[in-house]
Amino acid sequence: MSHQPVPERYRGVWSRTLLETPTQRDDTSLVLWMQTELWHADLRIPLAARADRIKAPLSAMSTPQLHALALQSGFCGITQLERRAPHEDEICTWHRHVDYQPPGLSPDAGWMVFECDDRVIETGVHGVYREVWERLPDSTGPCTFREHADALDPARVTRILTAGRYIMQVRPRDGAWPADTVPGDTLSEVLARHPNQASSLLDFEVSFGVLDGGEGLRWTLHHSTLPERESAL
Repeated sequence: MSHQPVPERYRGVWSRTLLETPTQRDDTSLVLWMQTELWHADLRIPLAARADRIKAPLSAMSTPQLHALALQSGFCGITQLERRAPHEDEICTWHRHVDYQPPGLSPDAGWMVFECDDRVIETGVHGVYREVWERLPDSTGPCTFREHADALDPARVTRILTAGRYIMQVRPRDGAWPADTVPGDTLSEVLARHPNQASSLLDFEVSFGVLDGGEGLRWTLHHSTLPERESAL
């Protein structure tokens, strides 16, 4: 499938300020979506996964701490926009090439309405929800995407995206999902069935950081699905 470049109005880093569903209202989760010309990366850390967070390797975490990490989500892939008639709202579909959570039951797609240049409202195509997204300052401008294959294991690919002064890094877990995983499962459910596989199931990195263009380009990670990576250079 060929994809057209995403319009510039979508490019940058978007912070979700509100989620509303028939049963939920969430304005406390950390949710960041970076959009480049084609590729996106998304990181979501709910408040329950941020409480009592320790910056330690997975192997050093307690069972409750591991289960808290399983509440996170994140993914990376290609973004596709579609407008079915000239005056209809756009449908944005996020094709997830890699995903922290197990496969979902339906595609990730939303109707998109821009209230202004830096604020967009998303409503569900395949589900009932409303999300409010606001673009971060300093996230417009040049956007890049690159892939880096591990020298020892070429199948192990890390994807790095930048937008303005922000950066996101995505490295999926090495192993496949357990054989009994079905679409619609949550990582928490899979982890409960396979507690001895906690480290391998949770070893999936989606990190968000800020670029520092001083003497030599550096970046500092502010948030990550792997707490030990936070504040790393």
